[in-house]
Amino acid sequence: MALSPDLAAAIAVTRFGLGAKPGQIAAALPDPQGWLTAQIRPEGGADQPQASAPSSQQRILGLRQYQLQRRDAAAAGDPKSDPVKAAFKLIHDETGADFIARVRLASSTDADFRERWALFWCNHFTVSATKLQTALTVGPFEQEAIRPNVFGRFEDLLVASSSHPAMLFYLDQAQSVGPDSMAAMFMSGGGKKAGLNENLAREILELHTVGVDAGYTQADVTEFARAMTGWSIGGFREGDNGGRFMFRASAHEGGVRTIMGKQYAQSGMHQALAVMKDLAANPHTAHHIAVKLARHFVADDPPPTLVAKLERTYLGTGGDLGEVARTLVLAPEAWQPEAVKFKTPYEFMVSSFRAGSVLPQTLEQIGPALNGMGQKPFNAPSPKGWPEDADTWCAPDAVIKRMAWSEAYAAKALDGRDPSQLATDALGARLTPLVGQAIARAETREEGMAILLMSPEFQRR
Repeated sequence: MALSPDLAAAIAVTRFGLGAKPGQIAAALPDPQGWLTAQIRPEGGADQPQASAPSSQQRILGLRQYQLQRRDAAAAGDPKSDPVKAAFKLIHDETGADFIARVRLASSTDADFRERWALFWCNHFTVSATKLQTALTVGPFEQEAIRPNVFGRFEDLLVASSSHPAMLFYLDQAQSVGPDSMAAMFMSGGGKKAGLNENLAREILELHTVGVDAGYTQADVTEFARAMTGWSIGGFREGDNGGRFMFRASAHEGGVRTIMGKQYAQSGMHQALAVMKDLAANPHTAHHIAVKLARHFVADDPPPTLVAKLERTYLGTGGDLGEVARTLVLAPEAWQPEAVKFKTPYEFMVSSFRAGSVLPQTLEQIGPALNGMGQKPFNAPSPKGWPEDADTWCAPDAVIKRMAWSEAYAAKALDGRDPSQLATDALGARLTPLVGQAIARAETREEGMAILLMSPEFQRR
C-alpha cells in the first residue's frame, strides 16, 4: 500500500522518532526517509545529554572520597555526618541530574530518531540503578559506552558496554576471581572466600548477543566466565586505574577455554575479547538483534521479511549498526499505516512534552509519575531491560494513571494554546476525524489537550 506524503511524514516522526514537535512533520514532509537517514551519524554516534558531566571514574573516586570524609566527620562527633545517608544523597542528586538531562534532550532534539536508536541500545545493554555504584554510573555508562558506538560496529559496542565499570558493578563481574588463580590462592590464605561469578558471561550470551535459542550450554557460560576473570575495576589506591576498567592478571583463570565448540588459547584479557569478537559475528546474534529492532520499531510480532533484511545487512557489513539503521528506515515493512506499538510510560511522557513544547526542569516533576506508571527512572526490573510488548503497559490501572497525568499536564502545559492545532502538529495525517472532533468539541481547552494525549493515535506509534 502506497502511503501519501503526509502520512509518510507523520509515520517518520511519530514511529521512528519520539513524537512530533510543532512544525516537525512539515520538516520531514519533502523526504521522510531522507529525514531519518540524515540522522545516522557513524562518526559522532548519538547526542550527549550532559557533555560536561563528571566521568564514571570521577564519580566512583569522588564517592569514595566523600564517604571517607563523612566517616571521619562522624568519628569526630559530627551528628550530621552519616556516611551512608550522605552517599545516598550524593547519588540521588547525580542520578537525578543524569535522568532529567536525558529527558530534556529527548523532549527537545530535532534528531529524535537518533535518540530513539540510542535509547534502544541503552535498554539492550541494561544497567539498572539497583546498587550505589550502578546508580552513580548509569548516566556515564550511557554517555561513555553506549552513545558513542550506536552507529558503529556492534563488536565495539559490546566490548565498550561489557568493560564499563557500571556493567562490571551491576553484574558483579568486578568481584569474579578464577578459582585456581593466584588471587584466589592469596585470598583463601587470608580466610576470604573468592570465586567465579557467571552473571556477566550469562547475560552477554543470553541477552546481548546470541540469545537463548543459540544452543549454548551451562558449560559454555562457565567457560566464558573463566575467560572473563580479571575484568575488573581499579581500586581507590591504584593511581590512574582507580575507578576505571582494569585487567587483573592475578585474578584470571589461565588455560584454554572451549566455548560453543571453539577453543580459545589467547592469554589474559584477550581471551574474553576473542570470544566477544566471535559472538558479535555469530548469525544467532544477527537474528537476535534483528528481531529486537523490528519488535521495538514496528510491531510486537515483527514481519519476518523485515527481520531477514536486518539480519542480512548485519552479517553482510560485519555488524555495522549504521547500515542496519539505514536498512530499517528504508524497508517498506517498517512503514505500515497502522500504528500498533503501544508507548512505554517514558515514551508517552516524552512525546507529550514534545507535543506541548515543554521542558521539565527537575526529576521531581517526572519521577513520581513514571514510578506510578511502572517505569521508575534508571531502574529496569532485570538485565533484560524494560519490556517492549503492549500487554505490559496497557493494563487498566496503568491507563488510568496516564489519564490522571494527562489531565494535570494539560492544565499546566496548554498555556492558552489551541489543542486542535497541537493535535494537528503532533499527529499530522495520523489524526482521525473522530478524535479531531472530540478535541474540538471538548468543554475546555485543557480537556481537549487531555483527549489528544489519551487518544489511541497518540498512545500508539
